[in-house]
Amino acid sequence: MGLSAFVLSYLAALAALMVAQRSLIYERGEKGVQSAADVGLPGMRELRLRTTDGQQLRAWFQTPAAGRPLVVFFHGNGGSIASFADYYRPLIADGDGVLAVEYRGYPGSTGSPTETGLLTDGEAAYAEALALGVPSPRIVIMGVSLGSAVAVSVAANHAVGALVLDSPPSSAADVAAARYWMFPARWLILDPYRSDLRIGRVRAPLLIVHGDRDTVVPIRFGQKLYQLANQPKRFIEVPGAQHMAMCLVMPSVVAWIDATLPA
Repeated sequence: MGLSAFVLSYLAALAALMVAQRSLIYERGEKGVQSAADVGLPGMRELRLRTTDGQQLRAWFQTPAAGRPLVVFFHGNGGSIASFADYYRPLIADGDGVLAVEYRGYPGSTGSPTETGLLTDGEAAYAEALALGVPSPRIVIMGVSLGSAVAVSVAANHAVGALVLDSPPSSAADVAAARYWMFPARWLILDPYRSDLRIGRVRAPLLIVHGDRDTVVPIRFGQKLYQLANQPKRFIEVPGAQHMAMCLVMPSVVAWIDATLPA
């Protein structure tokens, strides 16, 4: 291949990546809307949240038992709130409440996903938790993968009782630069999700869980975010685990929440 052909091929690949980047970040695998009962959680009721920019979001809500906190849950990019039911079950079994929020553009919610949009969705979720009568010290913010960026933003902006992250990227820009090293991805990404710039404003106790064989968000990015965070904090490395490892250690996560926010 001649130099000019290589340059043209490179530029074509770069243009394709730029056009497709949001479809890669917001990989919505599920198109249908499932109820909580469909995934074996009939005790959760469905809510509708309105954002400050006029979108309507689906959410599932489980009332916390007396003295127990409410976990505001932000899921990863592939799937929907229904896909993450295995995260909710151990929390509910412990008496914790759960408010799982469906992002804009995902099943049953209006709008299209962007970083600005999802962070606005996070603000709507926090406002709903307060409206449900839960005081801020009893709110646990939990985020998985992409959802960890929303969780960090909420915890950086508001008083919360604790922050729990599963497989968090230090930023989407860091992950993109590592995965697409042959392109100037860091400079071209539309939604960089700079959790690394926000985590220092979080004052709540922090728990990070990360698998040491994560190939989607390599553990070094979770470790970077951890190093930037304030105390008190804990990092659980899950040996041999791939992406989204928290379900493998949920008893430890539940125990940490119990110890951090005792009844």
